[in-house]
Amino acid sequence: MHHTEAQDAELALGGIEALSEPKRAETWMRPVEIAAAGLLVVMIVMVLANVFFRYVLHKPLIWGDEVASITFIWMAMLGAALAVDRHEHMRLTVFLPLLPDRLSRVLEIAGSVLVCVLLVRLFPVAVEYAYEESFVTSPALQIPMSWRASALPAGIGLMALLMVLSVVRTREWGTILGTLLVAGAIVAGLWWAKPAVLALGNWNLPLFLGLFAGGLLAVGVPIAFCFALATLGYLTFASHAPVFVMMGRIDEGMSSLILLSVPVFVLLGCILDATGMGRAIVSFLASMFGHVKAGMSYVLLGSMFLVSGISGSKVSDMATVAPALFPEMRRRGHSAPEMTALLATGAAMADTVPPSIVLIVLGSVAGVSIAGLFTSGFAIAMVLLVVLAVLARWKARGERMEGVRRAPLSVIGRTALIAAPALVLPFMIRSLVGGGVATATEVSTIATLYAFIIGAVLYGGIPLRRTGTMLVETAAMSGAILLILGAASAMAWALTQSGFARDLMVLVTGLPGGWAVFMGASILIFLVLGCVLEGLPAIVLLAPIMFPIARGLGIHDIHYAMVIVTAMNIGLMAPPIGIGFYIACKIANVPAEQVMAKIWPYLAALMVGLLAIAAVPWFSTALLSN
Repeated sequence: MHHTEAQDAELALGGIEALSEPKRAETWMRPVEIAAAGLLVVMIVMVLANVFFRYVLHKPLIWGDEVASITFIWMAMLGAALAVDRHEHMRLTVFLPLLPDRLSRVLEIAGSVLVCVLLVRLFPVAVEYAYEESFVTSPALQIPMSWRASALPAGIGLMALLMVLSVVRTREWGTILGTLLVAGAIVAGLWWAKPAVLALGNWNLPLFLGLFAGGLLAVGVPIAFCFALATLGYLTFASHAPVFVMMGRIDEGMSSLILLSVPVFVLLGCILDATGMGRAIVSFLASMFGHVKAGMSYVLLGSMFLVSGISGSKVSDMATVAPALFPEMRRRGHSAPEMTALLATGAAMADTVPPSIVLIVLGSVAGVSIAGLFTSGFAIAMVLLVVLAVLARWKARGERMEGVRRAPLSVIGRTALIAAPALVLPFMIRSLVGGGVATATEVSTIATLYAFIIGAVLYGGIPLRRTGTMLVETAAMSGAILLILGAASAMAWALTQSGFARDLMVLVTGLPGGWAVFMGASILIFLVLGCVLEGLPAIVLLAPIMFPIARGLGIHDIHYAMVIVTAMNIGLMAPPIGIGFYIACKIANVPAEQVMAKIWPYLAALMVGLLAIAAVPWFSTALLSN
């Protein structure tokens, strides 16, 4: 079964159930599920039609991108509502289980009440935004842009309704009323003291965008709503900017055409999981290398490298590889915690292999070539693969090899033949995007169509019922991801408008040590943010600020991108906070405390690789064409 990262993170962290409701979908949301799945299909068909008309008939559809954009924003907003309904929005639940049960319960409900207040406050702003867009006409279709912008009030209204129903069903009236009274008193106090708050200047940034957002994150409020609440508070009490601007930034953060590839690559991961194409790759590598010492560790790392080049999802990668390899590794004397540590760090290593959703988002927000990122990502993953393989070989010096035989050539040939159609995918994605033949969005749709047809013809296909479920899962996960990007984009705008970016640039460029000190500071920042925020929010928040500084210091865009993405991935897998670490433990079904004791040498190996990547730009830029 394919899980979203949010689902697995929450399971792995032992997070409290969302309020008192079981994790089930509202029956009246079924039409929304059908609409979101249908919009996803229309979007994919539209992109494929664009590809066909542009590259085959040489007559591009001038209105194709507009149709794709309209269906995309509607799918994203309905998907975000589905993610609320299914409790799939990413949140940090490390701290709540450490508190007494009653206190953690109160804090979780209070956080949900605040999300209700946020959504109710933003709904009329979204309606106004959609109305204002009605005065703008789309260039190709010649229709009012409100057709597109109406997705925002529709999605926010649905999310508000679902959150209010969820809170009411707890019947914790004392907590609900108490939260509303305390929040109302704080709002009244801040409104009364607004002149004094404005006088604080940029000290408001750590107060609203740091302390307030961090507090909400700690009590389990989903990341997207943490960012939106903090930005709303900052704009309302610490600036003269209208909240209307925030809606525009959320829309812009979710709407880049490059981001159309995000839901398509999520769907590709579902297809990979459902058809068993990933398992075919694992079986082929096991037949090739399984007979050598540390061979199964090499197979695990190689499988993560190749499978991640198809799915774009760490959860899908780990869920494909672990069940196929762990039994044989256990038989050879590997301990479960050691295997899980290798699995987690292997996922961190593989996250620069295209199609990496993180790289797509980074290219979108920082204005960096997606083709360059995809090309360099292969080389960077190879550097990290080598350092992990060296450590795995040293760790396997006492591995039991009794009864292990080299696979006959007939077995290698058969597994190679079965895996060949799947093995084509990662190289097809990299070569088409890296060679500038097609965009990441176009390649993602071509790859998805290829995987679906190959899966149906050669790997047993996907039942129709399962296809519908996959489309709904994709819409919900994509909506959750894109809402984080929209909210983070609004917060990044607030940071930039405050003058923070300018002040930071002055500070950094004045430091002794030049680019080396800046690179070290960047590694530290993204290691920490990778632990706390997961990858995408950190990228959207800081990339627009950090990349201009890096360019000013003479650092190549691709080199800097590879360093911060690698640092962020290491942070994501670092205990005790990194969400990815707990996902790996959950998939492997090994207690986190056991893995925590074994993962440090593997993280140290990744750090060695990261420092090499940071110090030697050639690793990042060698494969780039001039």
